[in-house]
Amino acid sequence: MDTIFSTAKIHARDRFDYWHTVACKTIVDHDSTPRCRGSFHAQLDAGVIAEIELIRFDNSPMSVSHTEQHVNRAVHDDLFVCRQLAGRIALQQDSRQVMLMPGDITLIDSRRPYVGQFLEGSRLLVLKVARRLLEARVGDVRDLTTWIMRPSGGAIGLTSQLISTLPDYAEQLDPPVEEILQGKVLDLIALAIGEIMSKRPRLSSARSLVLLKVRSAIDARLADPALDASSVARAAGVSVRYANAVLADEGTSINKLIQAMRLERCRKALEDHLQAGRKISEIAYSWGFSDMTHFGRKFRAAYGLLPRDFRRLAAAH
Repeated sequence: MDTIFSTAKIHARDRFDYWHTVACKTIVDHDSTPRCRGSFHAQLDAGVIAEIELIRFDNSPMSVSHTEQHVNRAVHDDLFVCRQLAGRIALQQDSRQVMLMPGDITLIDSRRPYVGQFLEGSRLLVLKVARRLLEARVGDVRDLTTWIMRPSGGAIGLTSQLISTLPDYAEQLDPPVEEILQGKVLDLIALAIGEIMSKRPRLSSARSLVLLKVRSAIDARLADPALDASSVARAAGVSVRYANAVLADEGTSINKLIQAMRLERCRKALEDHLQAGRKISEIAYSWGFSDMTHFGRKFRAAYGLLPRDFRRLAAAH
């Protein structure tokens, strides 16, 4: 990860204002107040793994507030997976409050107001995840934010450990490896959320688990042209009818999800300058498409351009 801001060489009177400006641009728009402006210190480190942005905070005690006004001005739609590295932080959203200790994880929705209190010695790692990536695995997150996930073995313990190591690999991996790692990280986060929420009867953890299993089954055989609804449902341990009923709540079906995931992989390959030498047909076939006319039509329907035009436009940026 790269250090994008540090107060180390900034005059004490300017440190907090500089930090606040950078934090608003890098993470999310917010108001904040330091406990002591004169002694304030902070460092922000950032990195990327595929589409997941990693941001590490190391700062003096302060309070933060992300208000309705900030939400209304937002242009991005991200979810924050927060993993405490050291010290403590208190976070509150939707009338739920958590106190994160080292190793703890919680989820924050950037499109709803929240408040936080960084305490002495706090060090926090935040994963900025596009909503679509996580909600594809767990459904609507409205009832999932600000529940504490405390590692004690199981999926939560494994997830906490993996997240803590991600800064060591940010921007150090080849794009195909990053894609695989991103999928595994998001799958584990979904399992951790399912593990903690299964103890709360108001949430249908069974349906969330089916959604995760179906997506994982598709992901495991996405390049196989023979992949179909029956084989996906069988791998997920449910019937095609039940799987499609669960997916219908997300506005999709097994076959539509297979196609959407294949198109997404092809889109990423066409954007990747390192894969500029690969033929479009080779990329399409490698992700399970067997008919180039069908692929071109579906790609244009999804992204508004034919694959060759999309690649040309991506290369120009």
